[in-house]
Amino acid sequence: MATTEAAKFKKSDLIPIPQPPDYHPEITVSPAHDGLHFWQFMIAGSIAGMVEHMAMFPIDTIKTRMQVLGSCPIKSVGLRQALQSILKSDGPAGLYRGIGAMGLGAGPAHAVYFSVYEMCKEAFSRQHPNNPVAHAAAGVFATVASDAVFTPMDMVKQRLQLGSGSPYKGVFDCVRTVLKEEGFGAFYASYRTTILMNAPFTAVHFATYEAAKRGLLGVSPDIAGDERLVVHATAGAAAGALAAAVTTPLDVVKTQLQCQGVCGCDRYVNGSIRDVLRTIVKKDGYRGLLRGWMPRMMFHAPAAAICWSTYEAGKSFFQELNSDDRSSRMT
Repeated sequence: MATTEAAKFKKSDLIPIPQPPDYHPEITVSPAHDGLHFWQFMIAGSIAGMVEHMAMFPIDTIKTRMQVLGSCPIKSVGLRQALQSILKSDGPAGLYRGIGAMGLGAGPAHAVYFSVYEMCKEAFSRQHPNNPVAHAAAGVFATVASDAVFTPMDMVKQRLQLGSGSPYKGVFDCVRTVLKEEGFGAFYASYRTTILMNAPFTAVHFATYEAAKRGLLGVSPDIAGDERLVVHATAGAAAGALAAAVTTPLDVVKTQLQCQGVCGCDRYVNGSIRDVLRTIVKKDGYRGLLRGWMPRMMFHAPAAAICWSTYEAGKSFFQELNSDDRSSRMT
């Protein structure tokens, strides 16, 4: 019966068309979010992070000196005094002391940072692509992951930035000495503070950046590629400056924890944030929590502009590469 019914409904005019001998059907896997693969986000982010931190490293050195200089007893130090102190004791090369540690840490950390951000942004804002809460939450997840990679090298970098008074000859000497004298935990002494600082920093930063970028592109959505880079740089600078201003007190605490016991800096027994805050306020008042705010903003505004424009340029490169690759497969 089944055979009879099948024959009944079979149409003889539907003749299968034979495929050419060289026909090979191919299953293509579409790239991930934003037209890029995960590894491409990592490369673009790594390059952006290294360019950003290398370009702005002297400002970062001045900020570190301002936040620890004269910590026994703590006294306020201005931008000019910190710069003069560095040039007098170490010369112009002192502005770049510790840049090797930055080079080792910034690339991998930013690879993690941007790739996690892009993946989380896609997951959190799938239904609402312009949701600032999703952007902020994605930024928080990104910084928790990247700070786990970057914090040890950041500690080494800051100890070397203390200049000729620092007891370390270089990056590897610092790593070896700290491991021997203080143990592995010293590399993560400021991790909790770093997370508490960078979580609001990245939440403000990414939400502001996405909103500013959307607003600027909304004014003229059909602008050329070079002009888009200007938009990314402008939005990044605004986001970096605002986020830096909001989180300066916690950055002071982080620097104190990372440089404790070096060059006369105070050592904290339990390493708690409250203990450090109490010590700073007791010695220098509440203004001590804002030490280094000017070079911090001077660092993060142009640094974010450099980072975002470089990152977006990297993304554009990979998007074109993926587009050309798909076109070649179709021909």
